[in-house]
Amino acid sequence: MSQSDKYPAESGRRRFVKGVVGGAALAGVGAMGSATVNTLTTSGGVGGGSTVAMSIAHTGGPAPRGLPQIPVEVTDDGYIRGIWPETQTVTQEGREIEVAQEQLGGRTYSGEWFQYCGVESQENIEPNFESDNLFRAAPGKYDWQDETYEDGDQIHVDDFQDYAEWGNGIGDDGVGKPASVTWRSEDADADLNAIVIRSPLIEEAAQDDEWVSASTDQGFLAYLNVCTHFCCIPDYKVLEESARYDAENGTYCVCHQSTYDPFTLEESLFIARPRPDE
Repeated sequence: MSQSDKYPAESGRRRFVKGVVGGAALAGVGAMGSATVNTLTTSGGVGGGSTVAMSIAHTGGPAPRGLPQIPVEVTDDGYIRGIWPETQTVTQEGREIEVAQEQLGGRTYSGEWFQYCGVESQENIEPNFESDNLFRAAPGKYDWQDETYEDGDQIHVDDFQDYAEWGNGIGDDGVGKPASVTWRSEDADADLNAIVIRSPLIEEAAQDDEWVSASTDQGFLAYLNVCTHFCCIPDYKVLEESARYDAENGTYCVCHQSTYDPFTLEESLFIARPRPDE
């Protein structure tokens, strides 16, 4: 069944946002992966190991899990910012290390959510990397964005006012208005690529879900846009080909046809890679 069949735009039906991995399932995966966890978190780096992240749901294709969510907030002057966890010092394997970790919406939000596909080696994923955490426009995906922003401009809530009607001929109109952005990438050697979407589905879900309420703001949701399969850059509502894989209203990776639903948030248990020693 295609997502447009499940959630036709004209129905007004709320997209259900939930954690879909139960505690028993997580315990089972953790037990099977314990040897691997121990191997990956010994010498050679800090951090990493068994991690429960909130992600947009993986719905098809070879990717092992969803794309990690970036909690967001709208600043007082209307710019969209990704929340980075507070830096703290913990003891791991007999030595003190810095980690980015905090409690948010009843869950542990950690910088380890983004430690995969080589991202863990980037300086902008280090806990104490200095950044204002504002999302900045990255051109080339959406005409509206390229007409509004120059590369590197901060994105602003006022430019999403038509989010409840916006469409570009891919899938249904009114599902969500996207922007292609970078995050924590100013003065860094490599970018963190992300997608920001403002959607009435998220706005409604935040009314009665603690995590969604804490991790989204005014209908804005964001995720790291790096496919968990072979680290390609997926697309949200860009390619007509996505309809062949029931992803015309979702996120689609053209490399190997992995698909994701940005309006369903789920728990993902995976082995975060350690950050390399400096």
